[in-house]
Amino acid sequence: MELGISMFGDLRVDSATGRLQPAQQRLTELIEAIKLMDEVGLDYFGIGEHHRPDYAVPSPEIVLAAAAAVTQRIKLGSAVSVISSSDPVKLYQNFAMIDLLSGGRAELMAGRGSFIESFPLFGYRLEDYDALFAEKLDLLLTINKNERVTWKGKFRAPLDDQAVLPRAVGNHLSIWIAVGGTPQSVVRAGKLGLPLMIAIIGGSPAQFQPLFELYKKTYLENGHDPAKYQVGIHSHALFGDDASSLSNAYFPVYAAQMDRVGRSRGWPAYQRTQFDFGMSKHGALFIGEPEAMVDKILYYQELFGLTRFAAHMDVGAPSHAIIMKSIEIYGTRIAPAIRTALRNR
Repeated sequence: MELGISMFGDLRVDSATGRLQPAQQRLTELIEAIKLMDEVGLDYFGIGEHHRPDYAVPSPEIVLAAAAAVTQRIKLGSAVSVISSSDPVKLYQNFAMIDLLSGGRAELMAGRGSFIESFPLFGYRLEDYDALFAEKLDLLLTINKNERVTWKGKFRAPLDDQAVLPRAVGNHLSIWIAVGGTPQSVVRAGKLGLPLMIAIIGGSPAQFQPLFELYKKTYLENGHDPAKYQVGIHSHALFGDDASSLSNAYFPVYAAQMDRVGRSRGWPAYQRTQFDFGMSKHGALFIGEPEAMVDKILYYQELFGLTRFAAHMDVGAPSHAIIMKSIEIYGTRIAPAIRTALRNR
């Protein structure tokens, strides 16, 4: 199982003034954090795309290109790229360049987007939400398989024997599908034989088990290679030496961000009881001490048959020092223990 980290580039909010952290400072912190992930031996980093004032990253590929220059081994991907409002030609070209710069370490994780700001920003209608994703994904996969492309769709100008260059290393870019839990999206990924990442950020993760079973069943029924089967989860996480101190310090930061997002979606105020349940063995938050986190990650690895676990580590923008400490603990204490346990199974 690959062990990695994802982030969105959340900007810290000054509780006294309400002012947001400068994006330049957060971007600098991100590169320092990715460099540390590589140094402590983590397998994967993913950065999300947002077009809101409380996030620093509208273009994941810019961060990934910068990270490629200061890392040696870690895989570098989006988490996610909102392909519905992107141009698949330019998206492929950008990620192919990252792949070349990094020596074949780039990945593109395609998603429909749980935030909708990119649609009006780039001139798309929300009424076309599903159709846009299906068409853009089809074009992206066509480009990944063919250097010269002839293609016609509804939302983009057609391509007539056009060369899409440069090409990714080995003429193949790793493309994942990210979903939030809808069976239709899981079935689509299974039929296409694409690696699947399921976001589990609330409630009880065990409730998602039928989706993993559906994905594997669909994947195999469509004749895809079992040796290439890849499935992961993306869950909110933060690691520290003392669970009580960590939870008390992090809850106000986490709750404030959940409430900022929730206000635009009609969510009730985030409660401490939700946070405490999330930290329990049966909850979706991977927040706590190394020993407990090793046990929890291994539990869900076995339950779901995971090949990747992505700890999403900057919800609400805890301090840079806290994030760096969390990365260090993950890479030097949690990841080695998990790898040893998996080898001994």
